[in-house]
Amino acid sequence: MPPTGTPPRPPEQPNGNPRRAGNMLAAVFILSAVLFVSFFVFVLFTSGPRTIAYNQFLDLAEQGKIAKLTLTGGNKVTGEVRVPTDPALQDLNLTAGRFTTILPHIDNQDAFVRKIIERDLAEHREAIQKKEAKPVEVVTEEDQSQWVGPLVYGVLPIVVLVIFFVFLFPKMRDPMGGGFASSFVKSTARRVDKGMSRTTFNEVAGMDNAKRELVEVVEFLKNPDKFMRLGAQVPKGVLLVGPPGTGKTLLARAVAGEAGVPFYSINGSEFIQMFVGVGASRVRDLFRTAKETAPCVIFIDEIDAVGRMRGAGVGGGSDEREQTLNQILSEMDGFLPSESVIVVAATNRPDVLDAALLRPGRFDRHITVDRPTWQGRFDILKVHVRNKPLADDVDLQKIAKKAMGMSGAELRNLANEAAISAAREGKERIDNRDFDQAAERILLGAKREGTHTPEERRRTAYHEAGHALTAWLEPKADPLWKISILARGQAAGVTMYEPNEDRIDMSKSELFARLVTAMGGRAADRLVFGEMMAGAVGDIKQATRIARMMVTQYGMSDRLGPVAYRAGEEHVFLGKELHETRDFSDGTAKLIDEEVHRLVREAEVRAHELIAANRDKLELLTATLLEREEMDRDEVEKLLGSRPTVSPSAASPQ
Repeated sequence: MPPTGTPPRPPEQPNGNPRRAGNMLAAVFILSAVLFVSFFVFVLFTSGPRTIAYNQFLDLAEQGKIAKLTLTGGNKVTGEVRVPTDPALQDLNLTAGRFTTILPHIDNQDAFVRKIIERDLAEHREAIQKKEAKPVEVVTEEDQSQWVGPLVYGVLPIVVLVIFFVFLFPKMRDPMGGGFASSFVKSTARRVDKGMSRTTFNEVAGMDNAKRELVEVVEFLKNPDKFMRLGAQVPKGVLLVGPPGTGKTLLARAVAGEAGVPFYSINGSEFIQMFVGVGASRVRDLFRTAKETAPCVIFIDEIDAVGRMRGAGVGGGSDEREQTLNQILSEMDGFLPSESVIVVAATNRPDVLDAALLRPGRFDRHITVDRPTWQGRFDILKVHVRNKPLADDVDLQKIAKKAMGMSGAELRNLANEAAISAAREGKERIDNRDFDQAAERILLGAKREGTHTPEERRRTAYHEAGHALTAWLEPKADPLWKISILARGQAAGVTMYEPNEDRIDMSKSELFARLVTAMGGRAADRLVFGEMMAGAVGDIKQATRIARMMVTQYGMSDRLGPVAYRAGEEHVFLGKELHETRDFSDGTAKLIDEEVHRLVREAEVRAHELIAANRDKLELLTATLLEREEMDRDEVEKLLGSRPTVSPSAASPQ
């Protein structure tokens, strides 16, 4: 019986080891390939110029039909005839134009052959001159054919076979033993040891909730006996879920850095290969190496590349991705309670992960790493500007509040773009204007010069002034941030707002105020120019989307009531709509379209009424925009006065 605690050795399979059988087939294939190459080389070196008799060679020399002779140190002469298609050569079968002959054993063969050539020239000089024949070219080479041929097609294949069977074939039987295939099936995970540069929680800003969840994992890696003494088991797997750029990889590195343990990092797509079984072998190698260096952290980024739901695609049970996922599940089940190996995975698509991967015992703990709040953005900016000289007018809190919705990676890019902007202008310090330009470049794109005609510039000014004026006059609309008529990216002009992100819910009147603001540019176009402009296409799309959400998901239509109608589902992290088959009738679809149309039309009418009642402010704002090209909220307030707290003649949406 095996000792206690040691798993019994599995019995030998009667049909043999499939891996060993596969290796045998590979060996047979390689052996066959070597024999084929040897046969080809043998044929290549044994097939050559046609051999003719010595007297036939003399006849060719006397007739002046030889163009070139190659003399070697032996008694062999190789030559080329002048005209391979000469009918007189048919009996010799020299259609290839080359021949070889064996000379008698004469001491000075070089002089003998040259004597033949000289005699040929002397006796047939006139005939050769009439034919304008060229002298015979005589080349002397070292004779290597006596040993090159036997070496290539005789000795070399034997040496190759000996090396294969003595050194390579035994190692192929164990792919993980560092042999022929070890570099192919070995894990490609990058290892960061505790002695190398470490990332700690001090460098991870703006993710306090996620860090609190991971403190227990760090404690378990540092002192596992503290938990085992009470029979507690720390989760084997931690799944970090969140949009791209929020710092999931940084957080996983900080766990290993805080605990002072090795960190293995690999992307989910690195497991997938063309050959079935390679991904599973890489998984086995990764976990085997991790167990040998425990305690440690294994980080699998973009695990949705390998952990998608099984059976959803083609390939059946032989699909490489499914085999790799099965191996990951098996390895995570094989952890002993005493093994301090934590698997941390990251994804922004938790909806596509296989249910077996998310069940307790594998990825027990799910931590959401969302975009930071303004306080988190402030802390992140402080981290990224530590090595950057800032001017006195830089207010990081104000910048953080304006950068609503930015992830950690985007904030890092913001600080870097501000530094580039300051360096471009030759400044010694980064000021607030550099941060504003960096934010506009990231959100809207670089400036486009010379794209506006005077008339288009005037139209753009009225359009953006319409947006700004409706946002200023609607108390429940998002606060105005900046107006610009400079062409950036794909936009001819832009009006930016500063929403209050502390608000976790929105009322119907607040959403309707957004509709009014979105339609403000189109209302100004119709009021000033008397017709509709194509520049409002983006505004119409935004307004339609908000109105459809109000009707189908928020239950803000009296005709449809508090019922959710799903025609498409927005992904919670990626912000994209996943189209699905609708689950309502054609009659309901017609009602939805009517309600969406009604809300957008009411918002447009409301925007038109506000602008028409304040036409003087619209003209003043437009003229100032044409002069300055850009205005912020403080400049608008100086121009229009304080923002009203109650909207004039406010119409409550039905």
